[in-house]
Amino acid sequence: MFMIFSRVNYIFSHHFSQVHRTWQSFIMKDELIPLNRSNPVIKKLDNPLFHSIFTPELNILAELFKKYNYELKIAGGAVRDILMDIKPLDLDFATDATPEEMKTMFVKENVRMINNRGERHGTITARINDKQNFEITTLRIDTHTDGRYAKIKFTKDWKLDALRRDLTINSMFLDFEGKIYDYFFGYDDLQKRRVVFVGNPSHRIKEDYLRILRYFRFYGRIAEQPDVHDESTIIAIKENIHGLQRISGERIWSEWSKILSGNYAKELTLKMLKCNIARYVGLPENPNIENFKIVYDVFKKNNISLQPITFLAVMLKDENEVFQLHNRLKLSAYDRDLALFLTRYWEDKPSIDLLKFYKSILVHSKGNIINTRNYICELLKCKKYFNFAEDIEKIIIPRFPVSGNMLKQHVKKGKMMGIVIKELKNIWLDKNFEMNAEELLHEVPRIISELEDKNSEKNMFLIK
Repeated sequence: MFMIFSRVNYIFSHHFSQVHRTWQSFIMKDELIPLNRSNPVIKKLDNPLFHSIFTPELNILAELFKKYNYELKIAGGAVRDILMDIKPLDLDFATDATPEEMKTMFVKENVRMINNRGERHGTITARINDKQNFEITTLRIDTHTDGRYAKIKFTKDWKLDALRRDLTINSMFLDFEGKIYDYFFGYDDLQKRRVVFVGNPSHRIKEDYLRILRYFRFYGRIAEQPDVHDESTIIAIKENIHGLQRISGERIWSEWSKILSGNYAKELTLKMLKCNIARYVGLPENPNIENFKIVYDVFKKNNISLQPITFLAVMLKDENEVFQLHNRLKLSAYDRDLALFLTRYWEDKPSIDLLKFYKSILVHSKGNIINTRNYICELLKCKKYFNFAEDIEKIIIPRFPVSGNMLKQHVKKGKMMGIVIKELKNIWLDKNFEMNAEELLHEVPRIISELEDKNSEKNMFLIK
């Protein structure tokens, strides 16, 4: 049995006034503190999922903080997942202990601390029993933000820490007795599958413009309909979309690839484009939206798997646009080369047998043949050639039997070597990879003779 307080049921208590003054002093001088609960405890969990998170190591950690009279709670996304009956992959913790207090405590208790890079943000990572790591962050407020980075100040106030978080559904805490602390109605929003920012959406976005993409990612995870956005949120996104130019490409692609892998990827991408995101994330001004829709519908209708980068690549017309996207997002070599492959071969309509055409690409591939095979299959699936994709996946290309050393005695000119090898590979492919080195080398004199004849004809033409 538990109570859910109404969104309008809040009070201006003495504590509220203190929080409000701190909020306005350090964070947003022109922003009123959002509506909040007078009593944040809205529910107590007592179910198998909640109890399943308690490893022996977590129990040790909890007892340690209790021993030193510090509060420790699970924070953010893990609370949201547990309330959605999803076992969280990671647990993040918040505490009223400062980093120095945590370090003193862990040293006294002979607890190993690792990865001190997070300390300046208030995060200490403790390793218990040399088995499990726990990231614990001191409650904090952002005293200054520039859209990318924040200067912080530690606090003992859980409500102030909740205020600095992005979405209401990510602003809840869970203690080790199972009590849910929800200051800003995140539980209500979760029940309604509603994704909204804590307080003023424009202000939350200005604190970190990456929150634009985080909004769309969590919309894909939470919402039950593809396009029931809070209108004030979309307006705030449109007004602040230019801020993404200040965010690194790696951070953008990390979020965007998750959107493209999640629910409503088509609808969310189209909504993002309507918010004028293209120019700030490396897409051309007029991406091929129709092609994107067609490929996405193929993906959904046929229940196939496609890489996130594929959905962007099919919006591009040439390699220059791929490199523009790559330069902005700092794609991995695999994603970059897949995008290049898709744009390079998208319009090709082979005059020869389709399977033979793609076998030829495999045979002449100078890169990783496994990657090339994956790229071909990705293209074939986009074009609904599912049977051919299965055939390509099964093809085993034997090792080409002729090496450069074998050809040295036959081919004297270095430039001709590559051409001869290419012609030999074509012959080898025509014979279904069944010719040996001796048989292929027997073809070399004829190939060279034909090449020399072509060069002679070319030179005669130039003289005339």
